[in-house]
Formats: sequence, C-alpha cells, structure tokens
Amino acid sequence: MNARGFTEEQEEFAAAVRQFAAKECGTREQRAVLTDDNREQHHDSIYAKIAASGYLGVSIPEEYGGSGGGILEQVILFEELWRGMVPVHGAGTSHTVAGVYKRYASEQQKKDVLGAICAGEVMSISISEPGAGSDAAAISCKAVRDGDVYRINGQKTWCSDAQFASKILLVARTGRGHRPHDGLTMFEIPTSTPGLDIRPIRTMGGGAEVNDLFFTDVEVPVTAVVGEEGGAWRQVMAGLNGERIVCAAQGLGMAQRSFDDLLGYLREREQFGAPIGSFQAVRHRVADLAIEIEASRALTYDTARRVAANEGAPEELVRATSMAKVKVTETAKRVALEGVQLMGGYGYTLEFDMERHLRLAIPATIYAGTNEIQRDIISSTFGLRPGRS
Repeated sequence: MNARGFTEEQEEFAAAVRQFAAKECGTREQRAVLTDDNREQHHDSIYAKIAASGYLGVSIPEEYGGSGGGILEQVILFEELWRGMVPVHGAGTSHTVAGVYKRYASEQQKKDVLGAICAGEVMSISISEPGAGSDAAAISCKAVRDGDVYRINGQKTWCSDAQFASKILLVARTGRGHRPHDGLTMFEIPTSTPGLDIRPIRTMGGGAEVNDLFFTDVEVPVTAVVGEEGGAWRQVMAGLNGERIVCAAQGLGMAQRSFDDLLGYLREREQFGAPIGSFQAVRHRVADLAIEIEASRALTYDTARRVAANEGAPEELVRATSMAKVKVTETAKRVALEGVQLMGGYGYTLEFDMERHLRLAIPATIYAGTNEIQRDIISSTFGLRPGRS
C-alpha cells in the first residue's frame, strides 16, 4: 500500500481515471464543447466512453456486468471524475439507484438495471416533492393498485438527471401505517411512460440538472415494484451511507480541483514585481486550505473503509457518513470561495474556472440531504433530539 492506503490495483485505477479526464476534458476548449460553454453538467458521449472503459460498473457485481469492486473504488472514481471536471452528472444518481437494486431488486430487475448502468444508461431517483423535501414522511404522490397495475398521480421535484435518464426509481405512497414513513413504495418508471411529464429546472449550476416530474394516471405493472410494498423508507435509509460517501468524494474532487487551479494562478500572477503567491497573507490562506483538504481526504477514505467493512454500530456509521458529507462539501465551498477572493476580478470572470467551481460547490451542501439535516442526524446519534411541545 502507498501513503493513501491504496492497494496497487486501486492506485492504478485512480491513475487511469485521472488520465482519462486529462485526455477527454483536460482543456477549457474541450470542456466548453462538452458542457455547452459551462451551461450543462452531463454529456452523453463522455458518459459512453466511461462506460466502455468499464468505470461505471466499478462497484457492481461481475454477474451483472460490473467489475465487482466496492465502496472504496466508488469513492476513488468520483473523486477523480469531479477533480477532472468530467461532465457526467448522471453517474452519481445512477450509482445511488444501483445501491438500491443490489440490495432489494428482483433478480430480473438487477440484470436489467445494473447491466444497463454498466452499459452507460443513466438512472434517476425521485423522493422529494414540493411539500416533502427533508420531511419524506409528507410524501403525497400516490400509487393505487388496480388489478395487475398501479396508477400513479402526483408531483415530484428536484429530481436529478431525469431528463436524460432511461428509468426513474420513484418513491410513492401506497398506503398509511402506524409510523409516518409507513406506506411508501419504490417503483421503477421508464421515462417514456405515457402520462409522465419531465420539466427541467434551471439552476445556478448553469444548466438544468434537476427536474419537476408530473404523473397523470401513469400506469406501471405490479412487477415495477422494487423491494417490498410499503418498505421504501427502510430501503432508502439503507442506502444513505453510500450516497453520503459519494457526495463526500465528489466534494473532495471539487475541492482539490479548485485548489489546483488557484495554486497555478498564484504562482503565475504577479503584482508589485513578485508572484502574488509569495505574499504571506496569501501563503497562509493557501496553507489553511491545504490542511482542510487533507483532513477531508482522510475523513472520506477512513469512513469509506469503515462502511465497506461494516465496522461499528449502525448509528456510528450514520454519524461518520453524515460528518464526511458535511465536512467535505463545506470544504469544497470554502476552497472555491477563497479561490474567487484570492484571484480578485479574475475569480468571477468566465475566462477562468473558479466561478464555476463555486457555482457547483454551493449546491453540494444542499443535495442528498442538506448539511443542516446532516447536523441534525449527527446530533441525534449522541442522543440529542429536538424537544416536543
């Protein structure tokens, strides 16, 4: 193992993904073409190339077309893709969906969906609604069984990547129970299904990576249920540790790329006859950023190893993954914001990437459970819960 604790195979994998990113997206000109001049975050041709390289199946079992790796290889992949600014936003949602299917889907569903992910199809997952964001117990999008089909009506929102996904893993209400989260069920919905209307939402990220979904008498067969009817909440919760670690890996890649770009600028830009990186006020701020990134990297990979080994009580792993998500995404935001400040006027011009780094880092603290919700989760693992009137 090397200093980062990687095996030789893991180090080679990280280097291969980094080389791929440099070859395909290494220049601003390449990225401008692939992202419609920084307006979009996903490009089908790059995604297809990653699939052909076998990277998308890194944590999917071999019998479904993957390479059989685990959460650690997944973290390596996402750190390097996001550090390389590779426009493959759909990879994150696809791997979240893959985690659900690996645990709960039928054998046929696994063959269909996990194989499709390895081959380069994007999958999406939809939980949030206009009145049910952080409070998933308030979900009202309804699925009613009628013989051999379910009929779905309602609205969803903030659904990432639905506009270019082949299927959406939908959480809808099929009933009520004693607990607020009872009666929620997962369905796989092909995006071509009649009655499904997908409307992109423009965001500060520059594109439309999230969507509103409208279901009007959408019919799916009973075989579209993923897992158990009424068991969606347990199924969602089981995958949150993996989702948070992927978010941390993405944040780590963003933070490192912002730092790399800032360092290059500080070494080249001169004021008062010297590189601005030579001034003590700047050097100390750079040192602080480097410390934060290294602390974030250690937390991310240590937590990933603990999750992979199932090391610790369930609440300890939940605490650790929530901590990683908060720490690393906040670090990514801080590094990009400091980058804008230290680059001065150039930091917020479209001529440099730093303004884009900041636009992408801010929403990382919001999606996959806001950092405020993560802090609630962390404090609850210490027995500190909100009081009830």
